[in-house]
Amino acid sequence: MGKSIVAVVVALVAWVAIVTVAGLVLRVSWPAYASVAAAMTFTLPMLLARLAIGAVATLTAGWIAARIRPQSIRLTLIPGLILLVLFIPQHIMIWPSFPIWYHLSFLLSLVPLTWVGGAQANRR
Repeated sequence: MGKSIVAVVVALVAWVAIVTVAGLVLRVSWPAYASVAAAMTFTLPMLLARLAIGAVATLTAGWIAARIRPQSIRLTLIPGLILLVLFIPQHIMIWPSFPIWYHLSFLLSLVPLTWVGGAQANRR
């Protein structure tokens, strides 16, 4: 059980770290993005970039959880479920700021992408 908790915590910390660093890189390397970030008036390419960052972070979280605890592929779903529970209220608050496809793409991908990341880690 202890190793499972460590796997989930490390996966979530990795998710936050990836999203934070990638978000900073986006702001530094894309001046137009940085100029609209506070107002959250992103263009389509910006929204897609944000979704791509989230997808990479989510896949990695699942991969990390599975590498720490390879015997339990179901464990890789837990970081995704936790992220989903944490982000539903956030997306409700920002609902008018983004198109519905953006919210659904992000929220509905969290659990499946952690599973896919875990499955990839266990293939080796």
